[in-house]
Amino acid sequence: QVQLVESGGGLVQAGGSLRLSCEASGRARDRFEMGWFRQAPGKEREFVAGISRSGGNTYYANPVKGRFTVFRDNAKNTVYLRMNSLKPEDTAVYYCAANPLGSKWDYWGQGTQVTVSS
Repeated sequence: QVQLVESGGGLVQAGGSLRLSCEASGRARDRFEMGWFRQAPGKEREFVAGISRSGGNTYYANPVKGRFTVFRDNAKNTVYLRMNSLKPEDTAVYYCAANPLGSKWDYWGQGTQVTVSS
């Protein structure tokens, strides 16, 4: 089992920045592919960013490219999402997820709320 705990959400003005953290425990020593997702009110959960096991490869959804950066510290079993130039449409609950076998996101955190005011 893997437990994921997000933190770092909050209220920020448009144009501001936040850094989310996702700490993994349990089978965390297996370096899984990790991802960030978000779900806004009334909308489906959507992919935001992902990072490979080593951290050498990252990929992003188009709406956040150039503004968000995903990175990881495997020594701390933690994945981060740095969010710059935030927009009101970035308001959502942000979740981290782990993909242990490279096929699907099997483990999810409880989510952290990000609210961007205009």
